[in-house]
Amino acid sequence: MALSQIELIRLEKAAVDEGFGLRRLADGEWLAYDSLGAPASIRLTCSNSRYAVAVNHAGVASDLSERWHCLPNRDELQVPTGFTAFVVADTGPLHHLVREIWRLARTLPSEPLRVFESQTRNLPRATEAEKLVVQRIGQDVFRDTLLTYWSGRCAVTGVAEPRLLRASHIKPWAKCETDADRLDVYNGLLLSAHIDAAFDAGLVSFNDTGGMIISSQFAEADRKALGIHSGLALHRISQRHLPNLAWHRKSLLGSKGSSLL
Repeated sequence: MALSQIELIRLEKAAVDEGFGLRRLADGEWLAYDSLGAPASIRLTCSNSRYAVAVNHAGVASDLSERWHCLPNRDELQVPTGFTAFVVADTGPLHHLVREIWRLARTLPSEPLRVFESQTRNLPRATEAEKLVVQRIGQDVFRDTLLTYWSGRCAVTGVAEPRLLRASHIKPWAKCETDADRLDVYNGLLLSAHIDAAFDAGLVSFNDTGGMIISSQFAEADRKALGIHSGLALHRISQRHLPNLAWHRKSLLGSKGSSLL
């Protein structure tokens, strides 16, 4: 069934407005777009008042599947080979979905490592000072990655002022065995400075549903002064965060020999 003119306009606007401005030849009933800023391609179509967006990036599709409705395998819409499709009911969620695909494609799974390696490939690493330069570049790449993944907001409080946000490693840089681990977006949380400090100190952590866990060594007066309490939580969490959070709970939160509140 051919798309109507209004459907074509709405689909193209969503693609172009949200970062996929390179129009390609249509793939059957699916409009095709690429991006200069993100390593992914998308396909878009509309049927029975539903908008469908398909992406060819496996890491993005896996992350999205935890929050968005996947198109059933037996649906009347035939998803292009190599793509995973998601469906929404209106143009607002359509734009949100395409924007999230663009954002995730810039952070998953190895894009930060590629950027880091391209920036440090020719840098010497013989002395401690030279190694420190490379590490600082890696930390800058990691921060940019987390800012993108978390949409520039603290994963707990929603604070959006960049000067108050910290790119917090779940498993610390020095404890990671490879650069891929150090730059893995799922080994990081974008946190407000006070929560980041408590997290790094092992005074707070997060459970497998994102709820905050507080060490009994975190004095009540200090918690109240900082507005930290057990009702706080990560506003979203991926299954891929869980192994690193388990490490944090065991190695940092549990290393203090303290009970939990």
